[in-house]
Amino acid sequence: MRIATVCGFLTVLIATLSGSARAQDNYEIQVYGYQTVEPHHTMVELHSNFTFEGSKTFDNGLLPTNHQLHETIEITRGFTDWFETGLYIFTSEKSGQGVQWVGDHIRPRVRIPKEWKWPVGLSLSNEIGYQRREFSTDTWTWEMRPIIDKQSGPWYWSFNPAFERSFHGDSVHQGVTFSPDFKLSYDFTKKITGGFEYYGAVGPATDFLPAGQQQHQIFPTIDLNLSPNWEVNFGLGVGVTHSTDHLIAKMILGYRFHF
Repeated sequence: MRIATVCGFLTVLIATLSGSARAQDNYEIQVYGYQTVEPHHTMVELHSNFTFEGSKTFDNGLLPTNHQLHETIEITRGFTDWFETGLYIFTSEKSGQGVQWVGDHIRPRVRIPKEWKWPVGLSLSNEIGYQRREFSTDTWTWEMRPIIDKQSGPWYWSFNPAFERSFHGDSVHQGVTFSPDFKLSYDFTKKITGGFEYYGAVGPATDFLPAGQQQHQIFPTIDLNLSPNWEVNFGLGVGVTHSTDHLIAKMILGYRFHF
């Protein structure tokens, strides 16, 4: 019954969004779980995303995304059992352009403590930072991301209904925009988990953009559970609207250091 409820919710969500954006960045393609990094531990992650089929011409001053390689370094420090802070360093590389610094973000996050024994995991992140105008039409932005997740036997789901606000750029007039992300996975073995992730950007939270201007991506994914210290995630994403890069490969490789 729980699995059917989750699947039904996901079907309604995608159907609703597809029938009715933030500028597509594709630097950190991840649906967050509610867990935070343990106190006195530091998580270092490398997000590698390659766009096989993207935009091929300049659009509103943005560099074409076709065959761009985005590398993001994420460093997250756990301060208490309910609070962490992450730092992102975004880079982009493409033939003829070299390696370029794109921008930096900082992300404090709090969560509900485990001892409260809630039926779902719940945390809240706030991410604020800068991206250069060549890579984003909005240079200074803030994102508030509630994170709700649940592990039920081999099944896992996580829902991230993110709300974003531009402070400088083309989307300032849109106010708060809505970008829902969702993950559903199944543990096939103790080491291998398979599933899919959904990423959307539908425009102003109170007045969605026309369907053709929205962004929707679906990523079949594999997670490798090598040890509690490692995080390994692979995915190949397909964009389903004209405003979305059509084909993107992503990899997340992370390790928890005990210092």
